[in-house]
Amino acid sequence: VQLQASGGGLVQPGGSLRLSCAISGFTWAQDGIGWFRQAPGKEREGVSCLSTTDARTYYGDSFKGRFTISSDSAKKVVYLQMNNLQPEDTAVYYCAGDYFVNAEYACREDKTLDYWGQGTQVTVSS
Repeated sequence: VQLQASGGGLVQPGGSLRLSCAISGFTWAQDGIGWFRQAPGKEREGVSCLSTTDARTYYGDSFKGRFTISSDSAKKVVYLQMNNLQPEDTAVYYCAGDYFVNAEYACREDKTLDYWGQGTQVTVSS
């Protein structure tokens, strides 16, 4: 299984970015896949995750309304649309997943996930 995150960059406050996670190896049948971030000096946190079984999504409380997770099952890509970005959103964003987990579990129990991408830097600054 491989996950390749991309789409990060430098954006001004109030701007938007869309991250992509290209996935190979997952069956796309009973997987939980999501986005996580880690800011300097802070613990990693779950941003948003989805279940490939039923397309259900889960969002961390801080991300509801501004961030949207979606997927293209044919391409096996998971996206994270981030709007109204603020300096506190600056972090390395990772995609990760595992077999036989649902969206909420993937986001809440990220330490148990076996498969991680390399991370993409998002910097929000004027």
